[in-house]
Amino acid sequence: MNMDWTMFPCFALPALTAWILAAVMSFKGRRSWTFALAAAGLAIFFTFILCLWISLDRPPLRTMGETRLWYSFFMPSVGILVYWRWRYKWIMSFSALMAAVFIMVNLLKPEIHDRTLMPALQSPWFAPHVIVYMFAYAMFGAVTLMAICLLVRKRAAENKEMLICDNLVSTGLSFLTIGMLLGAIWASQAWGSFWSWDPKETWAFITWLAYFLYLHMRRHSSGTRTALYMLIFAFLCLQICWWGINWLPSAQGMSIHTY
Repeated sequence: MNMDWTMFPCFALPALTAWILAAVMSFKGRRSWTFALAAAGLAIFFTFILCLWISLDRPPLRTMGETRLWYSFFMPSVGILVYWRWRYKWIMSFSALMAAVFIMVNLLKPEIHDRTLMPALQSPWFAPHVIVYMFAYAMFGAVTLMAICLLVRKRAAENKEMLICDNLVSTGLSFLTIGMLLGAIWASQAWGSFWSWDPKETWAFITWLAYFLYLHMRRHSSGTRTALYMLIFAFLCLQICWWGINWLPSAQGMSIHTY
């Protein structure tokens, strides 16, 4: 099947509808329907990613629009995992909302490119590095929405809610670490060095350090609200690492990660 961005709405909108309905079912306590609808949405959305991969004859991971595809897919994936593990009903709404934002951005600005990958991206480490990163980013996106919700309400966060935050950050940080290690191997093969303190790499380390600092604060009983603010700060660092780096003066004309 020859897939291109013109067919994206035919998959994205039904998938998003399924995720929204799954969120509604979670609030009604209809767990079977929640899982079924969430899984259906994931299957529909992943079908587009897979067919696009085949049509492009390369992983759809080169452009911001293509990485947003994976983020839109992983956010509901994280949502249904958290709902299954901790029965946290709000997470389905959070994940559907975040997926909707990125889907709408892609509908308006898909950022179409040709099939060609530059030599540095023609590596077996390219796809696993970015996919693992996108899963970690989805974890951090979910926990950031939780942090904002917990901060704006008047009552203090419950231990169960903070435990969810801690587990999401721990899992996300683990995947982020794996992604960095895969990237280091890729960099060694592509540029001859595991780490060069390129602006992208520098902000990746800052992001990693920020989430590690959150876990350190939680372990040593820092104030709950301070830790939640730390999550928001870490997510802002992540945004600079992900796409903001393209507009930083330090990256103009010198970053090996600006394609």
